[in-house]
Amino acid sequence: MFDFVYKHKRLIQGLLFLIFLPFAFFGIDSYFRFGDAAQVVARVGDYRISQQEFSQALRERQQAIQRMMQGRVDPAMLDNPELRYVTLESLIQRRVLLDRALRAGMTLSDVQLQSVIGELPLFRDEANKFSFTRYEQFLKAEGMTPAMFEARLRQDMILRQLSDGYADSNFVPKTVTERLVRLAEQQREVSHYTIRSEKFIGRVKLDAEAAKNYYDTNQSEFQIPEQVRVEYVTLSLESLLPQIQLDAAEVRKYYEGQRGQFEVKEARQASHILVSVDPGAGADARQKARAKADGIYQQLAQRPASFAELARQHSQDPGSATRGGDLGWISRGTMKDVPEFEEALFKLKPGEISPPVESKLGFHIIRLTALQPAQVKSLEEVRAQIEKELRKQLAAKKFAEAADHFNNLVYEQSESLKPAGELIKVAPQQSGWITHGRADDALLNNPKLLQAIFSEDVLKNRRNTEAIEVAPSTLVAARVMEHKPASMQPFAEVRSAIEKKLLLREAGRLAAQEGRNLSEQLRQGKVVQIAWSTPQLVSRAEHNGLPEPSVRQAFRTDVATLPAYAGFEPPQGGYTLLRITRVQETENIPPEKRKAFAEALRQVLGQEELTAYVTSLKQKADVKISKEQLEKKQ
Repeated sequence: MFDFVYKHKRLIQGLLFLIFLPFAFFGIDSYFRFGDAAQVVARVGDYRISQQEFSQALRERQQAIQRMMQGRVDPAMLDNPELRYVTLESLIQRRVLLDRALRAGMTLSDVQLQSVIGELPLFRDEANKFSFTRYEQFLKAEGMTPAMFEARLRQDMILRQLSDGYADSNFVPKTVTERLVRLAEQQREVSHYTIRSEKFIGRVKLDAEAAKNYYDTNQSEFQIPEQVRVEYVTLSLESLLPQIQLDAAEVRKYYEGQRGQFEVKEARQASHILVSVDPGAGADARQKARAKADGIYQQLAQRPASFAELARQHSQDPGSATRGGDLGWISRGTMKDVPEFEEALFKLKPGEISPPVESKLGFHIIRLTALQPAQVKSLEEVRAQIEKELRKQLAAKKFAEAADHFNNLVYEQSESLKPAGELIKVAPQQSGWITHGRADDALLNNPKLLQAIFSEDVLKNRRNTEAIEVAPSTLVAARVMEHKPASMQPFAEVRSAIEKKLLLREAGRLAAQEGRNLSEQLRQGKVVQIAWSTPQLVSRAEHNGLPEPSVRQAFRTDVATLPAYAGFEPPQGGYTLLRITRVQETENIPPEKRKAFAEALRQVLGQEELTAYVTSLKQKADVKISKEQLEKKQ
């Protein structure tokens, strides 16, 4: 059942990312532990989604939004009814899918799971080998045991297998694909003309009370959110690295124990002349190619120094022929697709030329130009690399030891961050102004930390926040220095901006009115003097400078009769008129594009089927949601 997953482990490497998405599971024990009914957000059959599980999922989704928006996010986006519902809905969907997958007997053996973990780049060292030390550091930083991590990964892979089954089992008729791909590749020749709002500002007369009325009825636009300035202390691996002192004996011990990491494989600088043969060619074609290669080899036997010249004349490898056949440095395993070539190369002596060597590509005449023997880098050559790795390891150990003490100091001496700073030998830093939803400092721009900063105990009683993990192996504790309650911008300060906004809005209405009148006249075939832009050939994918809204409108327009006209109100205001004068169908669509389009259609259909399947599972699972717990603020 898991052949696909097992044979495509590189595709599964991306699954580690899925674990930290907002819809990931949060510990294997949470699936089977029944908590207090008052803390249950939803029931899926006998399974209960706890407030803790939901809150964790919501925090992960908030962090994802902040990363996507690079911190520039409206606080209202981070906690609203829609976001809460979507988060809970995803937890419910994953639960019913997992239940169905397990009932269907989907599983993953321990051997397969360990193989996948071993392939994850996060756990590989500089030599691209699995590092158990890095694995342990990751688990410690994430607060997980190996059993918890493996359970999460196993569940995500089972769900991926289930969803892939839908994506891979759909069939799209060729006629449908052909029709849709031709529509997607269709081009239309478009001219445009924009009637700008600014043109009508002079015609607008605002009522004397218009700005004040707008201010009074839209007060949320003019609210200044509650703000604070904080001091904070950060405990991280990076902050501990400068404090790590290394002993020369430790460096040498590591070097002696890991000598295999620093081995440089034997490398050979090679050139070749290729007489290629089509893989499907018959015996006669191969015989002719061999005869040609033999002839070139005979010339080289008489004049070895002419190798580069003959390679430029006769080699059918375009990548190396222009360089006189030079292939650069080759080590064992780099030519595994043509093992006959590699075997012959590693039998040659420097300057020696091989007779023609047959491979699936044709016949190679190989010259060994130079040889670099295998060697182990000296300690001095790799000292910096070793010291960097050892510092990381020792810093991780020191971080683990300091984290508990740091947490305790922050809590026990909650009226000051100075003791915590002295413990880790860093001075508290000060922030700029922070709101509920945003801090300019990336370390502070963490939903959980911001929530703690604006909690009653921290805000009013001026106590430290708890030490909060804002990134892997990074703890931050903060305390409020200065507080500004939420307030309103005075009307006098915003009056001119409101009046400008109202002027533009009314001018935009007049521009749109004129635009619709002109559009109607054009559709009726009347002659209208318009300064159209230069016609531009565009497709749905290639806009050639035409704005996205104009392209969308151009392809929504009926082009049964040309020229065709359309009009719309763009987001920036005013009115845009479009004229379509030509429709050009694409005759030659590359096979790879047609194949990619068909695959995309299969994926869409698969997702639709999976959604319908999840809906049916939910109906059977007797899902119940506690609105009170869903809306409960933490």
